[in-house]
Amino acid sequence: MVFSNKRAAMLLAVALFAAITACSGNSTVPPAQSSAAIPETQVPGIDAGAGVTPDDTTSILKKLKKTVIIGTTTDPTNGDQGGRAISVVKNTYGLKKGQILVCNYADAGGAAGQGTTVDVFNGSAGSKAATFAQSSKIEGCAGDALSSNNSVYVPGFTSGLLVPFSDSGKIGKPYTGFKNPFSDLDASNPSLYSAEYVFASDAGTGGVTSFSINYYGNPKPTEVASGFGINNKSGWSALGPSGLSYYAKKDTLYIADGVDSTVVSFSHASELLVKDEIVVQKGGKTFKCKFPKTTCGTLVKAGAPLDAPVAMTILPNGNLIVANTGGNSPNTLVEMTPTGQILDTKVVDKSKTPGIFAVYAVGTSDNDTVLYLTDTNSNNLQELEQ
Repeated sequence: MVFSNKRAAMLLAVALFAAITACSGNSTVPPAQSSAAIPETQVPGIDAGAGVTPDDTTSILKKLKKTVIIGTTTDPTNGDQGGRAISVVKNTYGLKKGQILVCNYADAGGAAGQGTTVDVFNGSAGSKAATFAQSSKIEGCAGDALSSNNSVYVPGFTSGLLVPFSDSGKIGKPYTGFKNPFSDLDASNPSLYSAEYVFASDAGTGGVTSFSINYYGNPKPTEVASGFGINNKSGWSALGPSGLSYYAKKDTLYIADGVDSTVVSFSHASELLVKDEIVVQKGGKTFKCKFPKTTCGTLVKAGAPLDAPVAMTILPNGNLIVANTGGNSPNTLVEMTPTGQILDTKVVDKSKTPGIFAVYAVGTSDNDTVLYLTDTNSNNLQELEQ
């Protein structure tokens, strides 16, 4: 991996601090960051972290022929509905391995942007939702990023807050500085002494913010990318950077741009540390980068069959599945490689009303991959199986 001067300075500072705190017992980690930079450069989409591994061109969507209804996404406590995000629990700690979290974007009357609950399912067919968390601070619930210790980070599109919850659903101090946080994810790189980041997108500013939730990295929420398209609409029609997906093997962050109908990637995502490191240029296809030798943007795919994409997930083989919300078939899933080769498309709801706002893939190989999705037209959580 190529390290910039600012990253090297941070790692040195963190390493020294970790050594000091190991002796002193002090658990407070101050921000550590160098101001070193190189001149900004216009980069037309060269992914410094892409590597040379050939794409897996096996279509997983073609294998997913069976649909299983896990359960209704209507909250049993207050009737919230409109599943907007999915996370699957990977280890038992408070929450149990295999449980599924779903964030409700709408209230009981179906008003988009008014939902205030996160529900949990046991993961099997016929599962009944249980309320995991409820708060007006997550109004317009738009994400449920799950950390390695099962803390849940929930952006409220309407509240303008990003709210952490413990593994038991206890609310923590909200993060501020957002306008309309639109999606989020936890990016945990398995390397020793590496940062675990939460990334959050903002449909109101067209930016992507990151901050570290462990001892390594930048603990201060910083809008590290900006310039994504904004459509200034509300409810289900709101579009902006969303569908955040992280591929740890290549330290790459993928973002769906619903306004420009593109998918882009950011190389060395854990190296994004300072404000506006990447600025997306008008049209969403090119990027201006402060540290192009380390972190920059790449255009993965623009235009058809992408049409106002909102949700996205990474398959175990590194390919992507994106959910459209626009056009004559708004509930179409698009499968593509990281270099933009289209492998398949699948209509999962024939309604002309957009309904697929959350997708999440799990598995270890092409042969055991399954896909979870929410459909706000039927208000259920589904699993597509092979």
